[in-house]
Amino acid sequence: MQMISASFLAKALWGFEIGGSWGGSAAQVEMGYKLAMTFPVTFSLGALTIPAHLIFEMLSYFLGYHYYRYLRARQGDVLDDEGRIGVIVGGILGAAILSKLLGLLEHPEQLRATQENLAFLVASKTIVGGLIGGLIGVEIAKKVMGISRSTGDLFCLPIILGMMIGRIGCFLQGASDGTWGHPTTWPTGMDGGDGVLRHPMPLYEIGILALIWLLLVQLRSRLTLPEGHLFGLFMSFYLGWRLVADFMKPNSLVMPFGLSAIQIACLLTLTYYMWVFLRPTTRSAANDGNT
Repeated sequence: MQMISASFLAKALWGFEIGGSWGGSAAQVEMGYKLAMTFPVTFSLGALTIPAHLIFEMLSYFLGYHYYRYLRARQGDVLDDEGRIGVIVGGILGAAILSKLLGLLEHPEQLRATQENLAFLVASKTIVGGLIGGLIGVEIAKKVMGISRSTGDLFCLPIILGMMIGRIGCFLQGASDGTWGHPTTWPTGMDGGDGVLRHPMPLYEIGILALIWLLLVQLRSRLTLPEGHLFGLFMSFYLGWRLVADFMKPNSLVMPFGLSAIQIACLLTLTYYMWVFLRPTTRSAANDGNT
């Protein structure tokens, strides 16, 4: 049986090795009905081994930020530089705090690991916690700076881009990442490195995020939305997806009604946005509390 080695190809083309391989006979690979991959995927630079997850996470921040800068230069901004920097700092702090707190609620067994190894402080982060924490952090920053206008619409597409890139890293980490789903007999089931066919939830989510992107672009071009509503729609679509999708994922701590901590956070935030969208659409109502 011939093996197609990702490490060999990468080393030949770019000078580094990848700790993963795609296997099968040459005929199988050519016909496309078998594709096996070793998880987690890593990149080797000499004696240094770097997880692909880390690389794609860094890429998600870098490309998302630069796409935001491109959109701001092209479309303009409702805030000056000082106001935008303050909003970004508030969002980053809120996202960092709540992403970790919600991650520990989802997997409380990692609290002890964090106490024993400070490296776990940067692990167990959740996208849902980051989004909700960022929302709260931005609103606090706006109150402090006296900003009344909604500021989140400019972030929608850069955030989605960053999330899609980051989810590639989650997929390449395999089942050990904790973002893969339950065992399944669906045709989409994949072995994430633990010998079990599971829902590749990161791949599902990339597809959902692409659909949300297209939908938001269409809504923005066809409708005149109040400030902040584009961001609110993004949050509603994504959190609605996570509310349903997380039934397909394992979690360590089950909350009331069989929900996870992430699903409860999604429900609470969706309730908030339902109030935002249904309240009277005066100018002040449209612009206050909607990021």
